[in-house]
Amino acid sequence: MAVQFDHTIVSAHDSGASATFLTEILGLAPPTRVGPFQVVEVDNGVSLDFLDTAGEVVHQHYAFLIGGLEFEQIFRRIQERRIAYWADPGQTRPGEINHGDGGCGFYFEDPNGHRLEVLTRRYGSSRQQHGD
Repeated sequence: MAVQFDHTIVSAHDSGASATFLTEILGLAPPTRVGPFQVVEVDNGVSLDFLDTAGEVVHQHYAFLIGGLEFEQIFRRIQERRIAYWADPGQTRPGEINHGDGGCGFYFEDPNGHRLEVLTRRYGSSRQQHGD
């Protein structure tokens, strides 16, 4: 069997709210409860399993590769909700979209401060296409 990424656990103060936020923004099916987890499954079968914690939530980064149509839909949802977004992970370019590798992307935060990213091209993909 090939090595495949299956799931990750995402700490949250309110796993239901965080999982629902992600599914609504990305346009995915609602989260499902599996034991103590609120599970969000993305289209390639990988899941983010949100788990309530009473302790500190260590902020993580989660990136989602999407198509152009999905980008437009997600960006519209971000704008409709007036959610802050940035072109860069350091949050020095607020209200901008980046155009790395000929695609587009941006960063935003979930209710727990996890930094989420959507992008239409993988980093370095333009070099791979040109044989660099």
